[in-house]
Amino acid sequence: MSTSGNSPNIVKAFETAREKNITTIGMTGEGGGKMKELSDILIDIPSRNTPRIQEAHMLLGHIICQLVEAEYFK
Repeated sequence: MSTSGNSPNIVKAFETAREKNITTIGMTGEGGGKMKELSDILIDIPSRNTPRIQEAHMLLGHIICQLVEAEYFK
């Protein structure tokens, strides 16, 4: 998760993941920043408003967790 998609530590992690052939899923704000090209899957929130982006990331994180739990613990 990075609202700008340019957070240096996250970008470095995604570069390392790419070198190791690890699939990445990025969550960013509008445009995706540097993470756009480094993400195998990009969830790009269409906003430049940091609090809205972070709220959407949190909501999507909870939804993803709920779906995974439903699949694993039927």
